[in-house]
Amino acid sequence: MNIRPIHTDEDYRAALKTVSALFDNEPEPGTPEGDYFDIMITLIEAYESKQFPVDLPNPIDAIKFRMEQSGLSAADLAPAIGRTNRVYEVLNGKRALTLPMIWKLHDLFGIPAESLIKPMKQA
Repeated sequence: MNIRPIHTDEDYRAALKTVSALFDNEPEPGTPEGDYFDIMITLIEAYESKQFPVDLPNPIDAIKFRMEQSGLSAADLAPAIGRTNRVYEVLNGKRALTLPMIWKLHDLFGIPAESLIKPMKQA
């Protein structure tokens, strides 16, 4: 087993090439090949998270995504946000989410709280 840290794009491409064959025939966990596969995947994921960070969506995009995903309307959000006109104010960026709104959106609709607490730019 030749395991090295991934520092460069060349190292990254070589690591991907090494493990790509293992995806087709994944080794058994606990075997030397399985351990090698786990370690390489961990190294690749660490490099990717450092080099290609994925930012959380802004709160409005997170809400709209959940609405689209679940077939929700603005009226469906009223229990979490308030009257329908307040829902539209939030969706249009004219009103910021309050902490109670954030928790209700999270609890009722499963929207990640991390996405909802990201500061919104006011319109």
